[in-house]
Amino acid sequence: MGRVTARRRVQHVTADDATARPETLAVEEPLEIRVNGTPLTVTMRTPGSDVELAQGFLLTEGLVTRRADIAAVQYCRGAGEDGVNSYNVLDVTLAHGVPMPDVDVTRNFYTTSSCGVCGKASLEAVRLSSKHAPGDDPLIVDAATLSALPTRLRDRQKVFAATGGLHGAALFDAHGTALVVREDIGRHNAVDKVIGWALESGRVPLTGTVLLVSGRASFELTQKAVMAGIPLLAAVSAPSSLAVDLAAQSGVTLVAFLRGDSMNVYTRPDRVRS
Repeated sequence: MGRVTARRRVQHVTADDATARPETLAVEEPLEIRVNGTPLTVTMRTPGSDVELAQGFLLTEGLVTRRADIAAVQYCRGAGEDGVNSYNVLDVTLAHGVPMPDVDVTRNFYTTSSCGVCGKASLEAVRLSSKHAPGDDPLIVDAATLSALPTRLRDRQKVFAATGGLHGAALFDAHGTALVVREDIGRHNAVDKVIGWALESGRVPLTGTVLLVSGRASFELTQKAVMAGIPLLAAVSAPSSLAVDLAAQSGVTLVAFLRGDSMNVYTRPDRVRS
């Protein structure tokens, strides 16, 4: 398995001095995801929880709906120049009867740590239909509980503390208890790892849960929440207009600018109790 961090020499410059010193960096490596041996996507990710990442990606892209749709996940031969397996190629075997994804121009996946899934041929290709209905979820969360979540996420981001270079995503229950926390150089990957954990644990749809992300709330992250049946998405930074529109259409409560004891509730404010 690849390393999560790497050490590099850096010239640290201040107004008065310049010194050479080692720095700890977050690792970024490609992961090729194959389905039944056919390449589907390459994502730039931080190694770790790769099986969760692949499973979460397949679910949030609408290619599987439950853990039983996946027969096996295994690393493929992907050796570097030194002959050592890079663990950067993962093959997902679908269960009997589960259709293969259409690998054509409308599913030209290429994911990066900055923009998530890029290269879709049309807007329609990113508007997926969820099997779950987060709008029907009766979740109620106290505003004070939501306010405490960013600190609880940061306290569990061990690699971020060492590098300052990773996004975090976490699932909490209605009482603010952390169910799972994952980190990745890509915010979309961190969310896929969290959802992949839930899929592996038989928890999808994720009723009664809060998904917290350490950055902004984009359309893509909101879509992932909808696909997993998550009723409340919270972000410490800003939302996009499309994220708010999708949350409103899907009945997801979207909370952003979650900082200290303040927050903006953009959709379904009835779930947030003052």
